[in-house]
Amino acid sequence: MIPPVGTVFLVDDDPGVLRALTRLLRASGREVRAFSSPDEFLEQHDPAAPGCLVLDVVLPQRNGLDLQRDLVASGADRAVVFITGAGDIPTSVRAMKAGAVDFLIKPFEDGQLLAAVQAAIEKDGRMRRTRSEKGLVQRKLASLTSREREVLEHVVAGQLNKHIASDLGTVEKTIKVHRGRIMRKMEAASLVELVRMADLAGIRPAPAHPGS
Repeated sequence: MIPPVGTVFLVDDDPGVLRALTRLLRASGREVRAFSSPDEFLEQHDPAAPGCLVLDVVLPQRNGLDLQRDLVASGADRAVVFITGAGDIPTSVRAMKAGAVDFLIKPFEDGQLLAAVQAAIEKDGRMRRTRSEKGLVQRKLASLTSREREVLEHVVAGQLNKHIASDLGTVEKTIKVHRGRIMRKMEAASLVELVRMADLAGIRPAPAHPGS
């Protein structure tokens, strides 16, 4: 089976661990970029490059959880596998709640790390596809007029044309025209697809009409 494509960004301040993990990952066919500190990683990090981050929890300057938080805040978040020689339950819970794929306590089996890395790279691929799709949806939304955007919020709430017309103070025929334009501009093949795109873009449905 061909492993999913992606670079493993490895951050650990222990030179011996860094060398050993780099050898292991490269032997498994992975591309690896190794860093001895968070600052070194951040200086050379390319958010556009697919892959995952294997990150020691205890690091100089800032700990691994802080680095993960900073990446998320900057919009350059990555799928993360944490490794540590001093693991504890509260730290692992914080890491998992922050979106970490796994939390491995040293010493761990080679297979554990390789499996975690594969899961992380697969997650990274899903995240990138979602971001790409969301960006495409946002561009389509930008093509809607303010009135069409308003109608869209009612449409995704499941309202009928007559109810939307009543809420917006217009006639049903006009709403029908707006719906057709919305479907065309959003390139939606069905109402279900339109609702999914609206949800992806974070559009909140209009309050339900009392008669719907």
